[in-house]
Amino acid sequence: MHILFCNWRDTKNAEGGGSERYVENMARGLVERGHTVTIACAAHDLAPRKEVVDGIRFVRRGHKMDIYLRTFFGLLLGRYGRVDLVVDVQNGLPFFTRLATSKPVVVLVHHVHREQWPVVYPGVVGRIGWWIESRLAPWLYQRSQYVAVSEATKRELVDLGVDRDRITIVHNGNDPAPIVTTARSVTPRFCVVGRLVPHKQVEHAIDALAALSADHPALRLDVIGAGWWDDELRAHATRRGVTDRVTFHGFVDDQTKHELLAASWFMALPSLKEGWGIVVGEAGTHGTPTVAYSTAGGTTESIDHKDSGVLADDPFELTNAIRELIEDRQWREFLGQGALAKSRSFTWAHSQSEFAELIACAASRRP
Repeated sequence: MHILFCNWRDTKNAEGGGSERYVENMARGLVERGHTVTIACAAHDLAPRKEVVDGIRFVRRGHKMDIYLRTFFGLLLGRYGRVDLVVDVQNGLPFFTRLATSKPVVVLVHHVHREQWPVVYPGVVGRIGWWIESRLAPWLYQRSQYVAVSEATKRELVDLGVDRDRITIVHNGNDPAPIVTTARSVTPRFCVVGRLVPHKQVEHAIDALAALSADHPALRLDVIGAGWWDDELRAHATRRGVTDRVTFHGFVDDQTKHELLAASWFMALPSLKEGWGIVVGEAGTHGTPTVAYSTAGGTTESIDHKDSGVLADDPFELTNAIRELIEDRQWREFLGQGALAKSRSFTWAHSQSEFAELIACAASRRP
């Protein structure tokens, strides 16, 4: 069976993140089970327009906006060859593949973007985007199988009118941590990992650093990731007077990311919204706990509050939670042990098996 994933980015893209890692792991699992898999995504300077990696064929065209139009017409005109099933990865916007093929379409949703639209696209563009995601997409895909990565995302989809019985949860997994030689930092150090975009709210981590610097002058923050909000974050660090305490690493390879996670005392994830938060598990493989917002959705499942990390309700609580982790070594180590145990409870092998079963059912049009 030939399965086409429609996703706006891939993991080699500097703006790639947990969503892309999830997609490629599911695709890898399908290849291992004998399927032919193509991922259609946007082109970028870090990878060729066409290549095969781990048996997955990547077809990269256009940029992160016109990839929707290019993929739609590519599927409609048969440019990907004979396709037996489509996985439409809905990161806010669908690819409208339901109108381009009569084959089964599975909709993959990491989280609903209700909160992000007005932040990233204020005004009429954001309102149109939210109308497409909340009204048009559920109607267009009303006969399609959905995949959500968390109970929180499933609840949001049900609120939008998607039939509960058509939504299956397939969680993120965790890769075993690579071997690192980096030891835990002797001085207090924490990190933020992810795309540098407004809704990731990295400013909140910078604000916490500024608030705690007087009492903890050795405290440092590593910002790991790239994105179009980079200049704004650097300017914010300047305004808060902590440029000498923040290191912007940009897009780094996997080994470097894990070395920084291993060196950190804890990770901050001040994101406005997360379907799951794959970086939580990555940090956990090094015994590094995470502080995140309880309102972000999937973080309430990827983090066990006061067992594998801390869930805060607002920036004030976030800063206080960070202070406690800096000042209480026993508390930090307790949460680190919980984070390590939590990371081991989710594997990609299990998720791939569940996803493959779901694809088989969808292909035969069985519930």
